[in-house]
Amino acid sequence: MRERLKVVVTRALPEQVETRMKELFDVELNPTDEKMDREALVSAMQQADVLVPCITDRIDAGMLGQAGERLKLIANYGAGVDHIDVLTAQNRGILVSNTPGVVTEDTADMAMALMLAVTRRIPEGQVAMQSGVWEGWAPTAFMGMRLTGKRLGILGMGRIGQAMARRARAFGMSVHYHNRRRLRPEIEAELEATWWDSLDQMLSRIDVLSIHCPHTPATFHQINARRLKLMKPTSVIVNTSRGEVIDENALTRGLRAGEIGGAGLDVFERGHQINPRLRELPNVVLLPHMGSATVEGRVEMGEKVMLNIRTFADGHRPPDMVVPAML
Repeated sequence: MRERLKVVVTRALPEQVETRMKELFDVELNPTDEKMDREALVSAMQQADVLVPCITDRIDAGMLGQAGERLKLIANYGAGVDHIDVLTAQNRGILVSNTPGVVTEDTADMAMALMLAVTRRIPEGQVAMQSGVWEGWAPTAFMGMRLTGKRLGILGMGRIGQAMARRARAFGMSVHYHNRRRLRPEIEAELEATWWDSLDQMLSRIDVLSIHCPHTPATFHQINARRLKLMKPTSVIVNTSRGEVIDENALTRGLRAGEIGGAGLDVFERGHQINPRLRELPNVVLLPHMGSATVEGRVEMGEKVMLNIRTFADGHRPPDMVVPAML
């Protein structure tokens, strides 16, 4: 019987995923789900053939330089890999894979939910009901913004951006988008989407901005103070991609000054360290990075991880291998 790969998993995964991993590999799990510190991650990389990290595990060049000779694959549990120095890994002969596609619909659902929550002031209504202060219906109470007929601007028109466009069309919204590359004509026609080469020009015309691009050096603070001032004072921003795309301090200032109508955020610039002033604003909905948090999505992510590892173990390139040119 062939010797099984030594696999180290950095966080607790769904039970059925861990059980199957136990059947397939010599796996070391993390039953406490305690986030590994830098030292623990280096130790894991020194003893494993395959490391299975998550977005909470930052793996930089210095750590990769201390990895053991046996580490040959980092099978990331998640689609985003901006927490891994992919170029250094490649230079050291370590492959990197991810789990694209499986949470597309889940994340688009959450983006739509955030858009509705902010524009229709759902959290404010819930607070009024739960606190017992509601005294009955009034003609001018909790008035929000109708989505039908409004313009949605999508920043990043990949799988999730396109899924968001389909949802927005069902709500009667006009879809606009800015992307590194223009979509093929047939996809653009299907989505009834208008492409803007200039992000600045798109921002000045839309009512809602939904962000669906990865965090790269090119997208860091892509939505900054200057661009926020281009937007309508009634406009709403939704972000379910990466927090670093928005200058969070500038957004907070704009919201407090009434220059932006509202925001729905599932991700934040500094991880779980959220600008405390954001918590005080009634026109902001904050969620704990739960855009992809469905049972089905998490299990499918695990299945992708295992497929990548098994394919690698059989001597083939992992089907979801990431290379620096893709980033």
